[in-house]
Amino acid sequence: MSKTKINDINRNIYDIKNKDEYDFKIKKGITKDIVEDISKQKNDPEWMKEFRLKALEVYNQLELPTWGPDISELNMDDIATYVRPKTSLNNSWDDVPEDIKNTFDKLGIPDAEKTSLAGVGAQYDSEVVYHSMKEELIKQGVIYTDMETAVREYPDLVKKHFMKCVPIYDHKFVALHGAVWSGGSFVYVPKGVKVDIPLQSYFRLNSPESGQFEHTLIIVDEGASLHFIEGCSAPKYNKVNLHAGCVELYVKENAYLRYSTIENWSKNMLNLNTKKAIVEKNAQVDWVTGSFGSKISMLYPMSILNGEGAKTEYTGISFAGEGQNLDTGFKVVHNSPNTSSVVNSKSISKNGGKCTYRSLVRINETATHSKSSVSCESLMLDDISISDTIPVNDIRTDEVEFSHEAKIGKISDKTIFYLMSRGLSEEDAKAMIVRGFAYPISKELPVEYAVEMNNLINLELEGAIG
Repeated sequence: MSKTKINDINRNIYDIKNKDEYDFKIKKGITKDIVEDISKQKNDPEWMKEFRLKALEVYNQLELPTWGPDISELNMDDIATYVRPKTSLNNSWDDVPEDIKNTFDKLGIPDAEKTSLAGVGAQYDSEVVYHSMKEELIKQGVIYTDMETAVREYPDLVKKHFMKCVPIYDHKFVALHGAVWSGGSFVYVPKGVKVDIPLQSYFRLNSPESGQFEHTLIIVDEGASLHFIEGCSAPKYNKVNLHAGCVELYVKENAYLRYSTIENWSKNMLNLNTKKAIVEKNAQVDWVTGSFGSKISMLYPMSILNGEGAKTEYTGISFAGEGQNLDTGFKVVHNSPNTSSVVNSKSISKNGGKCTYRSLVRINETATHSKSSVSCESLMLDDISISDTIPVNDIRTDEVEFSHEAKIGKISDKTIFYLMSRGLSEEDAKAMIVRGFAYPISKELPVEYAVEMNNLINLELEGAIG
């Protein structure tokens, strides 16, 4: 019998390339002079310059990870860590240069802002080029701005939190990020304020042989709530690009944060992103994540449940095709009593792609009467693809409820036969199974992102099951 064939995702929208024109591009490599030049270009305060140089020291001391995908092809001497586009920060799309505005138009960002968002930030290469927020949120004291503005205008708030949740010693690429970070978003939601309409930032990398190192810092104060959305994409080049962003989330007592993201990088991208949340008493953070594109991803969002009654939920999907190795998962640490975590992870692999689910659940002695439930499912669409599950469950007290379930399999012949007996064609039956597999993830996303995700996995199937 012939094998199932899945056609590649049509990336025409995401592979828009503008000319590599810029106002300034740092020379390639990572040295003290380069870091000092970035700091000068950013007009950093002295404390930030010193922080960058300390991070560079740590970067030079730390080794590359010896586990996970092989990232030896990454040569920092070939990567420009800062690219400033030919524009400044604008609060009107009319002031954004035409080629950059057209890119975001085709990605649907201005339309989404009009219909379903309370604020938008748009980054192009290393700088935020557009930012806006609805007036009513400003009146409520909500702060939503780019990170450089936050460093200048809210120094005490930034210094208290910047890279405290994700310390530069975590791993080599966090240290690199600390040295060369640029762009990103800063959000502060005051006590008791409920932001009912999501905020969104979108990060677009255009310049080849470069890196994007945006920093996202979100603080949701006591009793407040927020839904924050991030999107990422880049066109395909024949040389390596690097993404090593950082996300720090602080969810204070009785607060709620939902963080949704679709990472849709091109297949020359190494995606080495780091995301972490600190969750206080009776607070909750929910993660909704889709990982597509990229040649290699190493991405493991983490929740640290520090307060009694703190909660977290993770809902994620990854999709690996030919030449892709997506090593993703979730980490949670229970530090207090009566905390809870729910993890629901799914992956799809095809045409020899590799998906790995790598997780950590640690329930410390202090986290009595806590609960954790982990479910990871993998769907392989042919017999040359790979799916691995590598969980670490570190339970240090008996007074807990814990469950872990893992399923790995191919599309079922019996299910195909049943659906065909109900009148569907073979291709439609297969497509229905794949969409149904992904539905628990897509239903958690905002409408425009659910549409994007469904487009990304709108697979055309032909032939029979092997």
